[in-house]
Amino acid sequence: MHWIIYAVDKPGMLPTRTANVDKHRQYLAAHPIRTLVSGPLTDDVGTNMTGSFFLVEADSRAEVEAFSRHDPFWSLGIWESVHIHAFYKRVDDRAGAPQ
Repeated sequence: MHWIIYAVDKPGMLPTRTANVDKHRQYLAAHPIRTLVSGPLTDDVGTNMTGSFFLVEADSRAEVEAFSRHDPFWSLGIWESVHIHAFYKRVDDRAGAPQ
């Protein structure tokens, strides 16, 4: 099943986020949940990171919640809020992507 994780940073956390991005990436690479798409949320000009977005595959909401809670960005207090939603893919226009 697909899940969306939408995490919003607390104000003023950009320096902490930047200093810990390698820990965050290492966590993502080592975790068994499959991340299909991820990256930072930004302001409208794309210059300041304001949160995180993930599209993941997991069997249950509980798995996704645990995945989020153990992310260094959560444990370091960077994220102010984390929203998790089940997602049903109807269209994927990437070359070679299964429909």
